[in-house]
This record gives sequence, structure tokens and C-alpha cells, in this order.
Amino acid sequence: MKEAKNRLLTLSKTHCATSTMKQLILSILLMSPILAFAQEVEFVSNSRLVLGGSIAKSASISAGDIDQDGDFDIVLANGRHWPEVNKIFFNNGKGIFTVSKSLDTIEETSYAAELADFDGDGDLDVAVGNDMAPNGIYFNDGLGNFLKMGSFGDDYAPTRNIKTIDIDSDGDIDILITNRGKANEICLNNGKGEFTKTLNFGSADDSTIDVDIADMNQDGKMDLILANRDGQQNFIYLNDGNLNFIEKIPFGTGTDETRSIGVVDIDQDGYLDIITSNIEEPNVIYFGSKELDFSRKIVFDPTSGNSYSLDFGDIDGNGSIDIVIANSEEPNKVFLNFDNGSSWKEITLRDEELDTYDIILVDLNNDKILDIVESNSDEINYYYLTRMKK
Repeated sequence: MKEAKNRLLTLSKTHCATSTMKQLILSILLMSPILAFAQEVEFVSNSRLVLGGSIAKSASISAGDIDQDGDFDIVLANGRHWPEVNKIFFNNGKGIFTVSKSLDTIEETSYAAELADFDGDGDLDVAVGNDMAPNGIYFNDGLGNFLKMGSFGDDYAPTRNIKTIDIDSDGDIDILITNRGKANEICLNNGKGEFTKTLNFGSADDSTIDVDIADMNQDGKMDLILANRDGQQNFIYLNDGNLNFIEKIPFGTGTDETRSIGVVDIDQDGYLDIITSNIEEPNVIYFGSKELDFSRKIVFDPTSGNSYSLDFGDIDGNGSIDIVIANSEEPNKVFLNFDNGSSWKEITLRDEELDTYDIILVDLNNDKILDIVESNSDEINYYYLTRMKK
């Protein structure tokens, strides 16, 4: 089991992993007897544990082994509404990013940059989602050198996020785009990293910021879980097996300002739950059930702040799913889970009011413990190595 745990942690949450793979990883890790006892944790950061020294309008992060040397590297999307250069940061194997370079020579209004093998050649490529500018696909030569090879989706949509998964089960990685105030898109890969067919999901005027993909009704098909802003209802769209997402299930209050979601079985009852991070209201978990009504809920973060992003994983090794929350103009937080989601311990990462647009969990220094990486707008991009206290 220890070997399995080590292999799976190497694959643990990156923004290039599919939701299906993530659910499998978490299920196996939670069953491992190695994780039976929690330890006290601390999150270490200093002047070296940053993604470069420059300040940009950073919007999102994705982690994966870009140069195939056995550690997690990072691609950082910059700009949002103002053109800036997107960056690649190479890990030296110890969780320090001593080499970086620009993804491209052009500057873009990027909200998202996601890693996945789009052309099926075994290395990680990059998809860039831009606000009101064409989205781009960059192919990797296997060593971390990228060449722009095409685009995907509506050329001038207000893109806010992208997710990668084989949504049509044909063996290649497709891209889902959330567009705030315009139709959301599914861009289907033809197997060569070319996205020649596009479908829409949700309604044409959805203010969708985030989407997750998971089999919510346990019928073997991937469903879509939408986080909407502007007081719009959040929905689960059920997949009929032919990529028609007509039947929908509401969750939340109906007027939430939800900016990010995550789907995982928090209470370990066999049904997937939905974690929400919200603006000017508490952050809530909606528990799944056979009936798919999501009426049972718990507030794990009672502050009514500006939560922009979340990620989840077993940080402290007690076999339960913990949560990290990225906030705007407030400190970022870690919430350690005890008693299957009924009890939470809150930890502040840094006593600074950052403007954090994305936050992820990934093992940066190969110690089989999940670390934390932030993308901060107009501030240094910090990361934190997780240490188990003795």
C-alpha cells in the first residue's frame, strides 16, 4: 500500500488531472492504513519560496511535470483584462523554482493556463484561456519548450476558466470553457490537439466562473457542476450520454455569488459532495445523497469574505479531505477536516490581505505531502511547503 500511496501522490491534484483520476486517487488514499493518524502541520514560506520576484496580475496556476524530470513544474497565467506574459517555472527537484521563462513572446489577457497532453505524445501541453482574445494551444517538445499550434473556442469570449477532461470518452483530452455572461463551451479534441467541434452548455447568459466534472448520479457519465456569479442559481447539469446537458439540478440558495467549486466525497458516505467558495457570504459544503437534492449542508468557513478559489486534498494525513481557500483582500486559509466534515480547524497561511485568484495543492518537494501554491494579482506569488510537526 505504501508504494501505491507514493505513486498516487505523485499524480495528486494538478490542474491537468481529470476529475475522474482525481476521484480515484483520493479514494485509494483515503483507504490507506498509513493515513490513520493525523499530525500537526505547519506551512513554511520565505523569500525563496516564491514564483519569481516580479509582480503581475496573476490569475491561475497549473502544475505538472513539464520537462519530464520527475518533479512538478508550474505554468502561471497572467493578465486577466490587461495583456501580460504567461510564465513557466521549472522545479529543481527540491521545491525551488530556479529557472523560469515566458510561455510565448506575446502578451495576453489570460485568466487560465492548464496543462494536459492534448496531442497524445506523452508530454504536457498548455491551453491558455483569454478574456476577449483568442485562446491558445501550445505543444510541448518534451523538454518544456512550447510552440503555439492553434486555438479553441470563441475567439472573443469573456473566458474566466478552463478545465480539461476526456468528456466524450474517445481517448483524448477535451477542454471546457466557462464564459462570464456568454455561452459556456465544450471544445472537442480530434485526437491531434485540434479543437474543430464546439458544443455549448448551460444557458447563453450564465455568469459562470468555474465548472467541475464528475459523475454525480452514478450512471457512468460525466456531469457538469457550475459555479455562477451575479446572483444566479448554481446548477448540476446531467449528461444523457450524448453530451446533452438538459436536465439540471439546483444547489445553493439561488442567489449565491459562487466563484469556485470542488466535488469530492467529504463525509465518505459514497455520494459526491459540492464545496463552494463564495463572495460576501460563508463558504458551504452541500452533501450529496441518493435523491440528489443537496439539501444537507454545513458552513465550514463562516466569514462573509471574498473567496475566489479553492482546492482540496488530505493535507495532514488523517484520511479526510481538507480544504484551502483563496481570498481577495483577506488572508488565505486552510481548513483541516475532522469527523467527516462535522469539525474543522482553521489556519491562516499568511497574515496579509492578498488578492489571490487561484490556489492549488501539489507535492512540490517530493516528500509525499501536499504543498500550497498561490497566484496573486499585483503581488508576489507565494507557495508554502507543508511540514509535519514532531
